[in-house]
Amino acid sequence: MLSVVKSVALVGMEAAAIQVEVDISSGLPSFDLVGLPDTAVKESKERVRTAIKNAGFEFPAKRITVNLAPADLKKEGPGFDLPIAVGILACTGQLSNDYWSESFFVGELSLNGDLRGVPGVLAMSWSLAQASHEVVSLVVPEENGYEAGLIRGIRVFPVPDLKKLVSFLNGSEDIKPVNINPDRYLGGIRGPEVDFSQIRGQAGVKRGLEIAAAGGHNVLLIGPPGAGKTLLARSLNSILPPLDREEALEVSRIYSVAGLLSRDRPLITERPFRAPHHTASTASVIGGGRTPKPGELSLATHGILFLDELPEFRRDVLEALRQPLEDRRVTISRVQAAYEYPADFMLVATANPCQCGFYGDRQRECNCTPYQIQKYRSKLSGPLLDRIDLQMEVPRLTLEELQGHDDGEESEKVRERVAAARQRQWQRLKHYGIYYNAQIKGAMVRKLCPLTPEANELLQKAFARLGLSMRAHDRVIKIARSIADLAGSELIQGAHLAEALQYRLLDRATG
Repeated sequence: MLSVVKSVALVGMEAAAIQVEVDISSGLPSFDLVGLPDTAVKESKERVRTAIKNAGFEFPAKRITVNLAPADLKKEGPGFDLPIAVGILACTGQLSNDYWSESFFVGELSLNGDLRGVPGVLAMSWSLAQASHEVVSLVVPEENGYEAGLIRGIRVFPVPDLKKLVSFLNGSEDIKPVNINPDRYLGGIRGPEVDFSQIRGQAGVKRGLEIAAAGGHNVLLIGPPGAGKTLLARSLNSILPPLDREEALEVSRIYSVAGLLSRDRPLITERPFRAPHHTASTASVIGGGRTPKPGELSLATHGILFLDELPEFRRDVLEALRQPLEDRRVTISRVQAAYEYPADFMLVATANPCQCGFYGDRQRECNCTPYQIQKYRSKLSGPLLDRIDLQMEVPRLTLEELQGHDDGEESEKVRERVAAARQRQWQRLKHYGIYYNAQIKGAMVRKLCPLTPEANELLQKAFARLGLSMRAHDRVIKIARSIADLAGSELIQGAHLAEALQYRLLDRATG
C-alpha cells in the first residue's frame, strides 16, 4: 500500500515542498530510505520505529520503502520524522480518514513519541504562505507553534506527541490552530543599552553617529585605547528606530533558520547587535559550513554588525565583507546548490591608529616605527575602506570633559530626529523598493540626491584635491543627503556637503 505525505525542506531562506512517499509491501522486514537524505534523515528510521511502538501503535513487520521527492534535492535535519511516521500509520490503516493528505507535517520524534522542535519553521510557514493562494494547514511540534503562527494564510496545528496527533487526525480529539498577531510583540520595552547621555564629550562623533543612524551608513571609529570607541559603537543601537512588522518578521526568519528562536521569543523585536570576536572564521561571519547556515552578517540584518579592533580580524574575513557591503546579500555556493541570505546591516568598526595605539595622541608618545605603522594600516585594504561611509577620529578626553556634568542629549530625543529623517527617506525612496539613503545604488545617486550649484562646485574641488574614488564620491553625496534629511531640506546645500566631507577622515589624510 502506498501513501504520500506532504512536508517541507529548507533551501537557504526558502522552503521547498517535499512529498514523503511510503510504500509497505510483503517480504522480509526492512526499512529503506531514499531521496538524497543526510545522516540525520537516515537515522530517522530508528527514531520512527521506536516512537511508533512506544506511543502504542503497531509497527508493521514488512518491507517499508520511503522516498523523499524530489530525489535530486538534498534532505537535511530530523524534521522528516513526523511525515514518515504519518505515512506509515496511514499505510497500515491506523488513520481512519484522509485529512492528513491535505496537510504539511514537520517535526522530530523522540523515542517515546513526543515531538521536538526543529529550526526554520517560521521560514517554512512564510514560504508556504507565499507559494499558495489558499489557506494551508501545517502540523508542527508544540515548541514551534508560536513562530509558525505568526504568518497569515497558514493554519498551524501545534502537536505535543504522536498519540495526540493520531487522535486529532482520526477526529476523536480537537486541536485549535494557532494564529498570532505579530503586533502584540512590537513596541515593547527596549532591552538594556548605552544611552547617549552616558557618554562624556565626543559631541562631534555623536553627531556623526546620528547621521549614520539616519541614513543607515557604515562607520569606522579611529582613536587611541580608552577614548570610548566601543562605548560609542554600542550606543548607536539606542538611537535607531524600532523594527517595523516586515523587518521583525525578516529578522525572525533568519534567526529561525539559524535555530536561535525560542518558544518564549518567537519574534525578534529589537534591532540585532552582533559583535563577533576577532578570531572568528570566515564561515562563522559570512555564513556557510557543511550544512550552510546564516553567519553573523545575516544575523545582523536590519541591525548592527560591530567589529571591534578591525585590523585584528583575519584578512580573508575582512575581504569577504566587500561583496555583502555592496549587494546587501550573501550567496554561499556549493556543488549541489547556492544558498542566499539577507545581509542588510550597518557595519560599525573600531581601530587604533597604529599597533601601540598612540600615533597622533597628544598625551602619550607612539613607540611604533613608520614601517610598523604602515604595516598595521595595510591590514585594511583600500577597497574595504572605500565601502565605509563615515570614517571618524575619536580623540582622547580631557580631564575636564571626563569629570564634567553635562550629560548631553538622551538617546530618545536623538532617536526622534533619526525616525523623522528615515520617514522622509521612505517617502522619497519607497517607489524604488529601498528605504534609506545607504541603499541607493550608484546610478540613482544623481537622480535622488540633487545638489545646489554651491554644493556641486564644492564637490568638484574636493574630488580633485582629495583624489576621491567614484565609490567615495557617491558615498559623500549620500552622507550629505542624510544630513539634509535631518535638517528637513529637499536639496543638498553646500553646508551639508562640507559636513559630509569632514567624515571622510582617511581620504582627507591622504589628500
